[in-house]
Amino acid sequence: MNQVKLFIELTRLTKPIGFMLLFWPCVWGLTLAYDFNAGLNNYFFFCILFLSGSVLMRSAGCIVNDIVDRKFDKKVERTKNRPIASGRVSVKLAIIYAISLCFLAFLVLLNFNYFTIFMALISMPLAFTYPLMKRITYWPQLFLGITFNYGLVLGFIAIDNQLSLVSIAFYIGAIFWTLGYDTIYGFQDIKDDEIIGVKSTSIKFKNDPKKFLFISYIIFILSLAVVGILMDFKSIYFLFMIFPIYHLLYYQINKLNTANPDDCFKKFKSNNFLGLLILLNILIGKII
Repeated sequence: MNQVKLFIELTRLTKPIGFMLLFWPCVWGLTLAYDFNAGLNNYFFFCILFLSGSVLMRSAGCIVNDIVDRKFDKKVERTKNRPIASGRVSVKLAIIYAISLCFLAFLVLLNFNYFTIFMALISMPLAFTYPLMKRITYWPQLFLGITFNYGLVLGFIAIDNQLSLVSIAFYIGAIFWTLGYDTIYGFQDIKDDEIIGVKSTSIKFKNDPKKFLFISYIIFILSLAVVGILMDFKSIYFLFMIFPIYHLLYYQINKLNTANPDDCFKKFKSNNFLGLLILLNILIGKII
């Protein structure tokens, strides 16, 4: 039981925000491409597949991140007690766990069409190089955005079996969404990160963070508008956009206190609710 608890702690399964932020772009892309006149059975089946893949890949990603960052984690108050950093889980055992999770994720992937499988496999280097980026650039959040939102493209081609302008435009916009929320997340550790030499957009834009967040979220909002135009959605889609816009610009930016780690984490977690808002927005555009 102790090993099970350590595995759960290692993979952050008690903190679903991580895999939900991976899952939402998948289901956005899936919903955009899906023909709801064909019934809901396949839609829910694909949702389950993407949720399973998100949980498995995020869990494997957490392990790889903790292996690479174990020396840094020891020096950061929030992360010093993580299983690998604290020595409760060996690197060798952690590697076995990560490989096993990736294998299970591959079994899930086999349920999709060949193009989706191919596109998913070529993204693997992105998924496991993110932890290294914080050592060499102030833009690791950009690499995280490229990786975390790749599922949007996969969700679209899982149904449509081809790339399209709408999925690419939405993917680019979603990258800036992640750039924003992970910058907020990074303010939790900014003092420790500056001491140990870890780079982030939180540090780069610490003197004027809200301006950077505003630019990032505005680009994301514009991508939502472009999606509506390209998909020829009715005006109700654009009217409903007021809810995610309010959440992003007022709650996440205007109400943000970057000096308060608890507030930063609260704002970061609120993106799970935002993911649901945008899914509902897309469903309104598709169905009404």
